[in-house]
Order: sequence, then C-alpha cells, then structure tokens
Amino acid sequence: EIEHAEEEGVQFAMLAAPLRFNGDAEMRLQSVTLQKMELGEPDASGRRRPVPVEGEVYDLPTDLAIVALGTRSNPILLDATPDLEQNKWGYIQTNEETGETSIPNVFAGGDIVTGAATVILAMGAGRKAGQEIVKRLIG
Repeated sequence: EIEHAEEEGVQFAMLAAPLRFNGDAEMRLQSVTLQKMELGEPDASGRRRPVPVEGEVYDLPTDLAIVALGTRSNPILLDATPDLEQNKWGYIQTNEETGETSIPNVFAGGDIVTGAATVILAMGAGRKAGQEIVKRLIG
C-alpha cells in the first residue's frame, strides 16, 4: 500500500505530529506545521510511544493533507447529521458512482463508507467524488 501511494506522489512525514494547517488569504492549504517526534521509553506493555523532540517544529509545504482519524464513524458527526443515511453496519451510505451521500452535495469516501480498507481505496473514492463535484460546478 505504501509503495502504491509513493508511486502516486504521496510523501509521508514519519514521527511527526501536525500542530496546525496553514492557508493563504483564500484559505488554500500552503503548509502543515509539524512537531518532530521520537520514540520514548517502553511503557508497561512494552510499547514505545512517540514523544515531542523539544524545539523541533517545522513547516512542510503542501497543497493537500489527508488526515486519518480511524476506521469508525465519528458518533458526533452522525448524531449531528440525522439525515445522513447509514448502512446496517453503521457506515455512511453513498452513491457508488459519485460518492454523494443522502444529503445533496455532501460526499464521503474511505473508511467511513467502506469500513477499514486501504488508503489507496480512500484516495480513489476521493478522486471519484472530486470529479463529480467539478462536473457539477463547471458542467
């Protein structure tokens, strides 16, 4: 999966925690401010958790950021949008051709639609939805 993403031009920032997304006057993403992290001492389970490296903050120029928040639907999102139809597993129902949800002009893709899957499939869903949005905006 990582190799396929890299072939598509995806760059990964490992051991880096996003602090803020920086935009221009038109609110277009220009960069992400990242905190460099390192693996700390093992905890009781033996896992080494990331800890910040003091003074190591930097900006990464970019025009796209994909934030992975998990593989489950956020209950706050679903509670706040009761018109957003879900399937029997609790994932958001979309039009398979366009990615449009039950709310007109609202699109979804990735794990919130399919359940746990690859980032490549999520990117494909995003591309499909993006093409539909462009089609609607400019014909």
